[in-house]
Amino acid sequence: MSEKNISRKDFLKYSAALGVSSIMGASLLSSCSGKKGGLVPLRQPGEYYVPELPDKAVPGKELKAGVIGCGGRGSGAVVDLLTAADGIKVTALGDTFSDRLEGLRKNLKEQHGQDVPQENCFIGFDAYRKVIDSGVDMVIIATPPVFRPEHFKYATEKGVHSFLEKPIAVDPKGYRTIMATARQAKAKGLCVVTGTQRHHERPYVEAFQKIQEGYIGEITGGNVYWNQGMLWYRERQAGWSDMEWMIRDWVNWKWLSGDHIVEQHVHNIDVFLWMSGLKPVKATAFGSRQRRVTGDQYDNFSVDFEFENGIHLHSMCRQINGCSTNVGEYIQGTKGSWNSYGHEIKDLAGNVVWKYDSEAAKAAFQQHNPYVLEHVDWVNHIRKGEAHDEAEACGISTLAGIMGREAAYTGATVTWDEISASALDYMPEKLVMGNMDMSKYVVPVPGNGK
Repeated sequence: MSEKNISRKDFLKYSAALGVSSIMGASLLSSCSGKKGGLVPLRQPGEYYVPELPDKAVPGKELKAGVIGCGGRGSGAVVDLLTAADGIKVTALGDTFSDRLEGLRKNLKEQHGQDVPQENCFIGFDAYRKVIDSGVDMVIIATPPVFRPEHFKYATEKGVHSFLEKPIAVDPKGYRTIMATARQAKAKGLCVVTGTQRHHERPYVEAFQKIQEGYIGEITGGNVYWNQGMLWYRERQAGWSDMEWMIRDWVNWKWLSGDHIVEQHVHNIDVFLWMSGLKPVKATAFGSRQRRVTGDQYDNFSVDFEFENGIHLHSMCRQINGCSTNVGEYIQGTKGSWNSYGHEIKDLAGNVVWKYDSEAAKAAFQQHNPYVLEHVDWVNHIRKGEAHDEAEACGISTLAGIMGREAAYTGATVTWDEISASALDYMPEKLVMGNMDMSKYVVPVPGNGK
């Protein structure tokens, strides 16, 4: 939390709650160096963004919201939005399937007093256009990731503020669309927030500030992990076409999800890029498919990312039952290290010089759910008339995941310049709810194998 981004009253309240632990942390750092405070900032205040994270968004005019993608994430995101701010009216819903839409519509009416009229409920591949054209001020885009670049582009063309669930692309073509659209959104003064929710998670935000202030010195490397059991899948049901099955089972198909290194592990890759301010220049990787039940993607990856200054990041992700689990990040610096497991910073001797004080935070705030706080930030920018863009940073993190994926799929070292200019495009030529040439959807084999 930054003094510049909270009121004096809230800052004094929070500082009092932090108590002796923060003073001790400052003393430890002061004793480590002859320099003032013992710190050499990575970046100066004003060169990086720290969100304001009040418990609730500022009041203001009523905002009309639409949801594109009414499955689990879209349904969760709209409830988070309603929790984050008063004066939000959900006026339009869109999905490929009517059962998903009607499930969310029923929940909104029965649990949240939001009655979306039938004429504003749209089904099909073009439902996103109808939601955006219905007169909404803001839209939640939570369709399978392959569709998000085009949906974001259309929302921006129509002057609608976007919340983009991560990842925001699955291939280089989608990445380039995202980056071009982000520039257009900035020019129009729009507010764009992405689902990389650690940017709005209190312990991560404080750790980010400490790292920028120089608590671990210059960054020399790191490790990021998302190792867990197998994710959900859908077995094919009678009457489902190839397209319907794949979309209902989207998280297991690389054209829809980008594979789990992009769809899920982007969170951890993003944390390192955010904290360091760096971008990888190349990736060497391997991965395989051991236990996945449906789809055509891998269930494990290991990637060596190299950066311009020669430092390396090891990225590891796995979705296999019965294996060790590990989700988190570790960053090493010249003066110490940070890890997300205890949300603490240690010096080179292993002494804790800073630790997130969860008890102090509980005393100062009531809302700690980052999925809600990201919507607080989104609504605050909209109501204050402040342009805001998270799509560019999320786009870079997404392409880093894509670069690692393609390095594993091919067995070749892939550079940033190669992947960012690649013609790779996962979108099928035709989007129709019917059968497809399934011979195209095979598990990649690296090296000389086809």
